[in-house]
This record gives sequence, C-alpha cells and structure tokens, in this order.
Amino acid sequence: MSQALIAALQNPALYPHPVDGFQVIETHISWVLLTGPYAYKIKKPVNFGFLDFTELDARRHFCEEELRLNQRLTQDLYLDVLPIGGNEDAPSLDDSTPAIEYALKMRQFPQEQLLSAIQARGELNDAHIDALAEQIATFHLNAPKVPQEHPLGSAEAVMVPVQQNFDQIRPMLSEQADLQQLDALEAWAQSSYERLQPLLSERKAQGFIRECHGDIHLGNAAQIDGRVVLFDCIEFNEPFRFTDVTADIAFLAMDLEDRGLKCLARRFISGWLERTGDYAALQLLNFYKAYRAMVRGKVALFRLGQEESSVQRAVILRQYRAYAALAESYSAIPSPFLAITHGVSAVGKSHVAMRLVEALGTIRLRSDIERKRLFGEQNAETRDQLTAGIYSTEASQATYQRLHQLARQTLLAGFPVVIDATYLKAAQRQAASEVAEETGVPFLILDCHAPQAVIASWLEQRRSEGQDPS
Repeated sequence: MSQALIAALQNPALYPHPVDGFQVIETHISWVLLTGPYAYKIKKPVNFGFLDFTELDARRHFCEEELRLNQRLTQDLYLDVLPIGGNEDAPSLDDSTPAIEYALKMRQFPQEQLLSAIQARGELNDAHIDALAEQIATFHLNAPKVPQEHPLGSAEAVMVPVQQNFDQIRPMLSEQADLQQLDALEAWAQSSYERLQPLLSERKAQGFIRECHGDIHLGNAAQIDGRVVLFDCIEFNEPFRFTDVTADIAFLAMDLEDRGLKCLARRFISGWLERTGDYAALQLLNFYKAYRAMVRGKVALFRLGQEESSVQRAVILRQYRAYAALAESYSAIPSPFLAITHGVSAVGKSHVAMRLVEALGTIRLRSDIERKRLFGEQNAETRDQLTAGIYSTEASQATYQRLHQLARQTLLAGFPVVIDATYLKAAQRQAASEVAEETGVPFLILDCHAPQAVIASWLEQRRSEGQDPS
C-alpha cells in the first residue's frame, strides 16, 4: 500500500454520503481520512515489534478488533470495517472485487471536542471528570477477566515492561544527573515490585486483571452529544490491554497531574474508587503511575535520534525530565493521616470531605456508599424506616467496621484518609481513633454544623431528587 491509495481515496464520488472535503491525519501506524460526517482509518503495513500490520489479513483482523473493543465503550462512534476493492489508483468502497485494503469507518467529530482540547482552553471541569470516573468504573466492572492460567497479568509479567523502560531509556541519556536519577527510579521500582509481588499475584487470582482500555488519557476522550466518550483503546497488543485495572486508571491520573490538574486527578481516583470499591488498588497506584510517566518520557526520547536541531533536542530533554520528575514524585515517602467528619445529616460533610480529596489527595470513604455496597439499596421516607433494615443498629455497626477496615488498608498503602460519616456516637469516634493509633498517623475530627433551616432545605432537596435522606 502506498500514498497513491490515500490520494485516490480523496474522491467524493467513492462515498455513499455527502463529503465536506478531505483532511488526512497521519500517525506512525495509520492514516485517518476525514470527510466531514465520517472518518476512515487505514492501518499502515508496518512492524514495530509491539505491533505487526505487514500482512493484509493482520490489518483486517486488527480493524475488526478495534471495532469490537471500542464498541464496548461507545456504540455509535465505531461503525464498521469496510473492504477497499479495485486497485491503488482506482479504489472502490465495496466488496465487488477482492479487497486490497480495509478501513475502519467511524463517526467524525470536531477535534475541539477532545477533552485534551477542552483542557487546553481551560474548560475542563468536575463534571467531565465525574463522567469519566463513572464510565471507566462501569467499564472495568464489566470487562472480561483474564483467565488465571493466562501468562499475562502475572506478577512476573508486570515487571517486564517496567524493566524494559529503564533498559531502553538508559542508552539515550548522557548527562550524569539524568543517569543517577534513572538508577534511583529503577531501584525504587524494583524494591516496590518485590514488596508488591504477593499482592500482584493475589490481584490476578481475584480477577482484577481484565481486558482493559490500555491508553486512557485526555486525548482519547471527547464530549460528543453532551456526554463524555472514551475511545481508541489498544487493539494491537494484548500485553498492553490485559492488565490490572489499576494500570488503566493510573494512566489518566498521571496525564491529569502532568497537565497540572492534581485536584481533578484526585477527584477522578476518588470517584472511581467509590464506584468500584477496589480500594486495594491504591497499594499499586503510585507504582503504575510512575511506570506510565516513564513510558511517556521514553517516547519523548525516541524522537531525539530524529532531531538535528539543538533547540528541539533541548525541548525533548526538558519533556523527558518533566516526566522523570513526575515519576520521582510518586516514589516520595508519604505522610498519611486519618480524618473523620462529625455531624448530623445534611450539614455539608461530603462537601468538606471532597475539599480534602482535591487539596491533599485524601481518599474519601463514604458511609452511604459502603452501607449500600454491604446491604444494597433501600428507600427510606420516615425516621422509623431509617432505623430499620440497612439503617438498623447492627447494619450501622457493620458499616463502620467496613469503613475502619478500608481506612486501615488505605493508610498502610500510604494515603491520607477522610471518612465521611456522622460519627454521632463516642464509640464510633473511639474506634476510628484506634485505627489511627494502630497505623501511627495523626487523627483529626472535622466537626460540621449548619443552621436548622439549611438542614431542612437540603433534606427536602435530597428527597425531591430521590436521594437518601440519611
């Protein structure tokens, strides 16, 4: 296949729909032909080791895989795999002649709708992040599990690409300070891996190695028809896709932090945790974030050999060093603490807790979320109903035990914790204090108040919106 085919495809008469004009976006592995209403993605016949598109059958197969995998996330963006017949100089988009190539047909959308473009305009907000957290959590909860006998996702397999990063980066560096930093990062990654190895094996046995997205960042998400859509998952390499779900969320968290959006990164992680309940993932989060940052740094360095300009080489080195510094920040010794809220319903405890999440990277544990995770949903309209069922004394006791168990686990993973609950009983507060004492961290009580009229107004608003009055 040659550029001649791409040029010949820029003929409006070939398409069964109106064409607004043609624009070609070229990457190292594909061409994307923009026509206005639709985009046509054609894979290049290339072999980079981690992907091999040299054979036509392989390109057809990976077009079909890209369609299948991305339709898990969005049904109306990835539409069909089309054979291209005829010849390079006179192609046809039908199956009347043997296929010389294949194209993935997609719905086209304006590039300014990418979340990366929205962020560049300073318009990325909490609603975008909350939508991403919900979509990614739902996707992970429903993604197929990698079988236990499959070699991918094993503890040993996890370290292979991590070590490969360091081995590939080292020959591209020449300055002593960069090499010393790389050695320190490699030593930290190795010691972290040794410490986490039992957990990595346990995660696979428990089904947390899944057929994930593999490439979640703001450039692969867009706001289309008023909703956030995630797209362009990895289809060409199973090791990039068959990973712990933590590796998937770590990529987006790192991408947000690299863009200077720590508050939104923390909000995303908090939202994903609350929806999945997978708080054990926190023990792996910094390990995977550092890995993702070093991948970005390595990709930047790959361009060094292609640049002759000393100015551009300096720019690339600055990019690498920024990613290396970000990875280094994930290896810092943590300073966790335990905070609990205190106050009746509807005094703003959740709002206060979220401010700690965004400002300090605190992990929020919410009693209403964990209560429902333990016991399921219950609609309660009256105080009598609130004291029965999932709001009984026994259920509340189990809920606080669950919160304290999660807090202990999260503190030991090195993260500060805020428990969003009423804590109206001294025994509940004492139990939380004991968790802090056991884990050797500071303990704070956030006492929340609001005027009675405000409380009544908020409770009424919750009832009208169908939320719990608890």
